Amino acid sequence: MNPADTIEGLAIAQAMRDSPLLYAAAEIAHTVGFVVLVGATLMFDLRVLGLSRQIPVRALSRHLLPWSLGALFVIVPTGLMMFAAHADDLLDNGPFKLKMALLFAAGMNAAMFRTGPYQTVKSWDTNAAAPPLARASVALSMALWIGVISCGRLIAYF
Repeated sequence: MNPADTIEGLAIAQAMRDSPLLYAAAEIAHTVGFVVLVGATLMFDLRVLGLSRQIPVRALSRHLLPWSLGALFVIVPTGLMMFAAHADDLLDNGPFKLKMALLFAAGMNAAMFRTGPYQTVKSWDTNAAAPPLARASVALSMALWIGVISCGRLIAYF
């Protein structure tokens, strides 16, 4: 049996297909989660790029990270629910595959930022320019998240 068929056979997948209200609720929650995650990420990225330099980078990070993590606790299960309902179609969907690749790249970029440039944040925390590698990483972050959002919207059209 095709793994996608197995996923689509799950009770939650059937419930998602049978209930337009459940699917819509999952989609709305997924979207709101993305708004919070990407909003927090973009605010942080813009700060690292030099906006609002009087706000300490470390303080902003401590403030925004819980919002980002909370958003992930909404995004992941709702995304899995929507995927389960249409796994076979989504696995053949170009924008979906690209979205997943961009999500992976965004996660890797964030991990590299945290273990690389962010380790020197004490020297550029307030009223100082971030090092070039930090600025490049957050610029890439912004581009990746815009790509994720764009692909998410395009899934419905392909």
